[in-house]
Amino acid sequence: MNVSIVCVGKVKDKYILDGIAEFQKRLQPFVKFDILEVKEYGKEQSPTQAMEKETGELISVLERLGGYHILLDVKGKERDSLEMAKHLEGLQVQGKSRVNFIIGGSDGYTDALRKYCQERLSFSKFTFPHQLMRLILIEQIYRWFSINHHIKYHK
Repeated sequence: MNVSIVCVGKVKDKYILDGIAEFQKRLQPFVKFDILEVKEYGKEQSPTQAMEKETGELISVLERLGGYHILLDVKGKERDSLEMAKHLEGLQVQGKSRVNFIIGGSDGYTDALRKYCQERLSFSKFTFPHQLMRLILIEQIYRWFSINHHIKYHK
């Protein structure tokens, strides 16, 4: 399976980059994984304009990638780790060879992106820094695959 995180902007903090690199390494036996970043416009334009441009770029990347798109959204469906591991396994059984997780920018995203994605996933009602959310998400992706491959990490 191919798994991507598609997100807005670049990670700047070394500790987050180090954590992401560690989980990328751990994922290698299970999945082809990558992170694709689109430009962040938040500092250059109004929040609405930034959101529209970032959404357009995210959709453009997703069109190129194809696959099954899961948007991280506070109003999305909440699942625990075991449910999500089972869900990913089910997607594989259905023949989905690519899953893309999308993290919007600090100004959010438009309804066009919500409609474009097949699913919305919520980690909680809390707001997380977008850079940190990448690390949290990749750790969870590793956790889901370790559950499905019966590796003791998840306990």
